[in-house]
Amino acid sequence: MRAAISAGELLEKLFQIKPKIAFLTYSSKGSAEGESIDRAVDAVEKVKQKRPDFTVDGELQLDSAVSPEIAKRKCPNSAIKGDANVLIFPNLDAGNITYKAVERFAKATAVGPALLGFTKPCSDISRGSSADDIVNATALTVVRAQLGI
Repeated sequence: MRAAISAGELLEKLFQIKPKIAFLTYSSKGSAEGESIDRAVDAVEKVKQKRPDFTVDGELQLDSAVSPEIAKRKCPNSAIKGDANVLIFPNLDAGNITYKAVERFAKATAVGPALLGFTKPCSDISRGSSADDIVNATALTVVRAQLGI
């Protein structure tokens, strides 16, 4: 829950974009049951209480969170409507695997990960990072330090 709020605040302060936070699971709006789904639903309620100005929803499968067409079918009443810009994964394994898969398969540039919740801005880099990856992570950290985020 704190990570979602921190990520939303970072998006807002860094890019002046209103966060649309999706808590990801293997279920969309009751299509399955389980402990991780309960945690996601609970976290959504806590974020809504602490930051009612944020758009937040879950439990959502990734496709429901990022595809308006699929969201219309799977969760038509979702506040996200398939337009999430902050994805909260159920654990570090899922998040790390996904960001590395997207980076490699899409030949995308991943900047970060930006570590949140510390008193000072910091980032992490992988042992597989290139010089450009290190420069990008450093630049992100410097900008965050300059903006106080």
